[in-house]
Amino acid sequence: MPRRPELPGDIALFPLSGAVLLPRTRLPLQIFEPRYLQMVEDVLKTRDRLIGMIQPVESGPDRLAQIGCAGRIVAFSEVGDGRLMISLRAQSRFRLRALEPRATPYLHAHVDWSGFEADLATRPECAGQFDRDALIARLIRYARRHGLASDWSAAETSDEETLVNSLSMLLPFPPGDKQALLESPTLADRRELLDGLLEYALRGGDDEEIVQ
Repeated sequence: MPRRPELPGDIALFPLSGAVLLPRTRLPLQIFEPRYLQMVEDVLKTRDRLIGMIQPVESGPDRLAQIGCAGRIVAFSEVGDGRLMISLRAQSRFRLRALEPRATPYLHAHVDWSGFEADLATRPECAGQFDRDALIARLIRYARRHGLASDWSAAETSDEETLVNSLSMLLPFPPGDKQALLESPTLADRRELLDGLLEYALRGGDDEEIVQ
């Protein structure tokens, strides 16, 4: 198990529906709201430069999901009109413990990193027994049905974790499904769920029988 670096107990939160960050991935974000521009400015002054990505929910404590993922700002640039483009590199998932009252326009939270030690590994996780061709075939059918870009050549050479995690982040699943993918304990669990979501979307899209 990788040795966990000293991570802060409190982090800034960026609630964003439909956006999840998964281990060993990067997430580009365009920042334009004044409160989040302030958040980026403040976070860049800290040692860890961490932002906690978390999804809003309709019910529950603080109306936020209980599990999110923190990313370190590894790149940022101005893109005009006061907007910023930033890139977050995933650090670790976390459990939300409590919101922290701060005199800032954005949220801070006390978080617990325990249980997600594997997120810190430098090598990609491997689930084994991976039928890449079947997943890509299902992905191509899904992309055609939803009018998505059809060049999936990178999927043919990506390692299993990069492929599964990237698809989990990029495909237009409902927020609840995105959260379930984030909370999947292992890559094998996430791969199985992703495959099931693709198959469900294909079978539920119309009355035609989907042929493998």
